[in-house]
Amino acid sequence: QVQLVESGGGLVQPGESLRLSCAASGFTFSNYFMSWYRQVPGKEREFVATIGGTGRITDYADSVKGRFTISRDNVKNTLYLQMRNLKPDDTAVYYCKAIRGTNSYWGQGTQVTVSS
Repeated sequence: QVQLVESGGGLVQPGESLRLSCAASGFTFSNYFMSWYRQVPGKEREFVATIGGTGRITDYADSVKGRFTISRDNVKNTLYLQMRNLKPDDTAVYYCKAIRGTNSYWGQGTQVTVSS
């Protein structure tokens, strides 16, 4: 059974940092590209960052470039998103996604709220 379980969300103030985790199981984690997406009510789910199977290829949305870092641990089967200098516009539910060819899986998301 494929599972993606996000954790690490919470309430932080602008300028603070937060680290999200996504624990994967039920598939060969290292064979999949992994991504983070986020969504706010009334908006489309938007791409945040992606990382290749080895962790050496990464890509980021312009809105988070220079502030967020995506990484993975293929021994622990865990995806991470280190978020720095958080802004109120970063408030969203953050989802992890696994993809390989035509196969893709989604987690259920974790809430991040950035507010004074």
